[in-house]
Amino acid sequence: QVQLVESGGGLVQTGGSLSLSCAASGRTFSTYGMGWFRQAPGKEREIVAALNWNGDNTYYADSVKGRFTISRDNAKNTVHLQVNSLKPEDTGVYYCGRARGGATPKSMSDFASGGQGTQVTVSS
Repeated sequence: QVQLVESGGGLVQTGGSLSLSCAASGRTFSTYGMGWFRQAPGKEREIVAALNWNGDNTYYADSVKGRFTISRDNAKNTVHLQVNSLKPEDTGVYYCGRARGGATPKSMSDFASGGQGTQVTVSS
């Protein structure tokens, strides 16, 4: 069983940056695809970025392409999301999620579990 703990959220101004991290427990972390999804108030959860088990295949939502970068370190059981050029519409709770298998998750149904989330607030 992989447990996930997110960190790195905060309050930033438009155009700012944050570095989100996800620490995973469990010996099977490196066999799973991972991703980040977010939920804004009153909206459904949406994937923002994801990658496969070894990180050589990535997926980004159109709304974050060129601004967000996902990476993983299997030796340290961590997944990172660098978020740049933040906009007010990026505000929400960001969750780290584990895919059901080793492939890159591309829909919410591809995720098997997630963490507790970290709040990102972008002020205008």
